[in-house]
Amino acid sequence: MTKLNLTRRVMMAAASAAFAFSTSALAEPVVDSIHFLVPGGAGGGWDGTARGTGEALTAAGLVGTASYENMSGGGGGKAIGYLIENAASNHGTLMVNSTPIIIRSLTGVFPQNFRDLTLVAGTIGDYAAIVVGKDSPVNSMSDLLAAYDANPSGTAIGGGSVPGGMDHLVAAMVMEAAGKDALAVKYIPYDAGGKAMAALLSGEIAALSTGFSEAIDLANAGEVKIIGVTSDDRVAAYPDAPTMKEQGIDTTFVNWRGFFGAPGLPEDRLSAYQAVIAKMYDTPEWEAVRARNGWVNIHNSGDDFRAFLEKQEQQIGDLMRKLGFL
Repeated sequence: MTKLNLTRRVMMAAASAAFAFSTSALAEPVVDSIHFLVPGGAGGGWDGTARGTGEALTAAGLVGTASYENMSGGGGGKAIGYLIENAASNHGTLMVNSTPIIIRSLTGVFPQNFRDLTLVAGTIGDYAAIVVGKDSPVNSMSDLLAAYDANPSGTAIGGGSVPGGMDHLVAAMVMEAAGKDALAVKYIPYDAGGKAMAALLSGEIAALSTGFSEAIDLANAGEVKIIGVTSDDRVAAYPDAPTMKEQGIDTTFVNWRGFFGAPGLPEDRLSAYQAVIAKMYDTPEWEAVRARNGWVNIHNSGDDFRAFLEKQEQQIGDLMRKLGFL
């Protein structure tokens, strides 16, 4: 993993008088404020990432204040369009996004892609998970596969994304790796995590494909059982969750999350944002947020972020074509 040249970034940020920040006793750059734009509703993965990042940055003294705005619509496209159309007035805004910006641009859900924005930094990864209701007779992926074999149409898997979206893609990847016909799996999309959870608890769906960090909260609340996670090894944040690989399903997946600025974002602001995000990783405040959510540190900044996204775009495009989603 390529590390950000922090010294160069800090020097670039310090050289700019146009973007005001002060210096703490430890000579750490402090951005006055960041407004986080969240392309989805409250309580989802994007929302949690923005608020967790803002919490760590402000608590560590790297950013003065953080504010948040949820702008749902168009699979995230509404917020992307807004940021592009109002670029000049949004130099103080960072938009959180993740793998769906790749998937939804490939499938034409919205016309833009990551190249239309200013790439700031990738920050974390979140594994995917398959969960079942607390009272479900299913206790493992083997149980779920047996139920599917017995009644394919009655063993639907739900998710909080559109058909062909990330939750669907993960479910298809898992089922294909388990030797099933991914295109035959009944997938039911829901507009939000709460609706999907209600469907799971009512028995409308047999299992739910979701982000691991969201699944941890639900499992801790006693609402679900996590029957499989798409990590190589068990994750310390919830070690009771078995991996797909240990259950004989050879597939892994991690959903990155990161931040984008408006197109034409001035270099001094971009450099300052990148500097505080890089410094954030060394703080106990960030470690507390990261550990609480079961995230993995995946830091890609600037050109490294672009190369990472272009590689994922190619890999996901190939996979979606193989599965018949493109």
